[in-house]
Amino acid sequence: MTYVGYQKRKDVWYGAAVQDKQVLATCFSTQEPDLRRLLRRVPHDIPFQVTEEHNQLLANVLNALEEVFNGNDRENYGFKIALDNLSSYTQKVLSCTRLVPVGYVTTYGAISKVVGGIARSVGRVEASNPFPLLIPCHRVVCSDLSIGGYGYGEHVKMDLLQREDRNYEESTNIKVKDRELTLFPAELVKQKQG
Repeated sequence: MTYVGYQKRKDVWYGAAVQDKQVLATCFSTQEPDLRRLLRRVPHDIPFQVTEEHNQLLANVLNALEEVFNGNDRENYGFKIALDNLSSYTQKVLSCTRLVPVGYVTTYGAISKVVGGIARSVGRVEASNPFPLLIPCHRVVCSDLSIGGYGYGEHVKMDLLQREDRNYEESTNIKVKDRELTLFPAELVKQKQG
């Protein structure tokens, strides 16, 4: 059975759908909870139950969402994110995005150089990311380091990046399989926004 749960913490609602020790979808909102957004991300052939009683997995996922939203560095979640229901290309893009650490951003084009395709294709995948915050699509920006779009609003994306800023000054690269993914300090996006 898939369990769908929501919880309000401070001024933010966090939601998740979980099943068999893995996360099927997440969402968050600073407005009233948008259960429809979360339910659209649950695979359509899976029965689910909306619950106010949170099992341990659901509680852990909601905690992780809050930590990421608040800008905390969370490397290991202790649960699996269910990428298996997604296309091969989407899995590649989101797996690459997941590697972008707190305090840095990368570009749609940089991800496309690692996984193939074009920047616009990467942007479409990021826009439909069923795991916002856990897979940090908010850390992917335009090639000129302008903020780019974000389903929750560009101001929310900028707020997330500001909370995650670690005052890094230098760009760096990380190895993704046999390719290099370029990372830029989140501070550069803030400067670009003015």
